Amino acid sequence: MTIRPILRYPDPRLNQKAAEVTAFDAALKALAADLLDTMRAAPGVGITGPHIGVMQRVVVIELGGDVRTYVNPVVEWASSETTRITEGSVSMPGVNDEVERPEKVRVRFRDLDGAEKVEEADGFRATCLQHEIDQLDGIFWIDRLSRLKRDRLTKRFAKLTRP
Repeated sequence: MTIRPILRYPDPRLNQKAAEVTAFDAALKALAADLLDTMRAAPGVGITGPHIGVMQRVVVIELGGDVRTYVNPVVEWASSETTRITEGSVSMPGVNDEVERPEKVRVRFRDLDGAEKVEEADGFRATCLQHEIDQLDGIFWIDRLSRLKRDRLTKRFAKLTRP
């Protein structure tokens, strides 16, 4: 278990699509453990392989002490009802904004042993899943904002990270 360096916005790898995981082995379990340690150190509630430069479809989310790992997750259904929840990223610390997303989702994924699973989620967990799956698809969270909000956030982030 290792805390890995997190890619910072605007690293172009944050806008690349991650590859499907095909090997459910010790290396995958080690990656998931590293993601958890890295996310906790950041701190954050969700992290993906791409956040640390590993272009594989792996997500770790921890909410209320409940840690879940999703391998090759896909949203197979989303509700028409939406909600607005404040989002941010371990790759862009110090800035956040409200993003509108479906309130409920059903996600199909594999666990660390390769077993297929389906999970239904609503509220904050649904938002977290959509946010992290977007990241796996090369969609950084600020891409969901208007151009004006996105420009303001990137300027604010640049100010925060200036030496």
